[in-house]
Amino acid sequence: MNKELETGIKSLPPLPESVGKIQAICNNPDAGIGELAAVVEKDPMLTANLLKAANSPLYGFSREINNITQAVSLFGMATVKGFALASAVRTTMKIDLSPYGLSTENFANVSQKHNALMMHWYKKVDSSMMDVLSPASFLLGVGKIVIANKLLEGGKDKEFLQKIKESKSVSDVEDEFFGVDSADVAAAVFDHWRFEPDLVEAIKFSNEPKKADSDIQKYALALNIVKTAVPFHSPSSEETRNKAMDLVEESKLDKELFKAAITKLEDS
Repeated sequence: MNKELETGIKSLPPLPESVGKIQAICNNPDAGIGELAAVVEKDPMLTANLLKAANSPLYGFSREINNITQAVSLFGMATVKGFALASAVRTTMKIDLSPYGLSTENFANVSQKHNALMMHWYKKVDSSMMDVLSPASFLLGVGKIVIANKLLEGGKDKEFLQKIKESKSVSDVEDEFFGVDSADVAAAVFDHWRFEPDLVEAIKFSNEPKKADSDIQKYALALNIVKTAVPFHSPSSEETRNKAMDLVEESKLDKELFKAAITKLEDS
């Protein structure tokens, strides 16, 4: 890890106490929805974000959601955990993604689309994997926040942005400047915050799933497909969807399930 990035990661403050409570509840097989809802309700920002998302077309719930217990029940505990982690990241880290040409709003919207697509898709492929995939899908861009901050501090933001515009691979540009890509950085951030090892490893190898250990590859692959379909740096398009579909086919996953999930996302 680049020393500048490593220093920045080690200096990150701990996440709010409520996040630790939510993680503990979600990791406890004996915990229930009511217990999770009670913790979420104590966080006004998380409550507002969760209810807003539950009533947005993105997730396609068929009825109006008026309270947190309903939202937790419909989303499932793993997705609520993802909302909590994403919300905590936004309040804990300074976010300025101008070196990537991204606004904070655009970044948040893409992150939520990653999660919505994962929910529409992988719940029907293998719902048991959602404990990792749902929160991980929210967090795929967190490494970019750390990299962007270092670029701004070093006055290299404009040079980096120009390189991105000229390159076909953002990961290659990240590697050129720092010797690692944003997936590596995100994994280091989550390791610093002591997230579950499977989640950390899945994100770390989300750019190169075949390099992961066999038990992590299927998670990393699903994340890779989702962020290929809905990239941060260009609008989702027929080209990005076709690239994602090629990865689905290459991985011998059900093409119709993925196509249906993409269609549902586009119709929202």
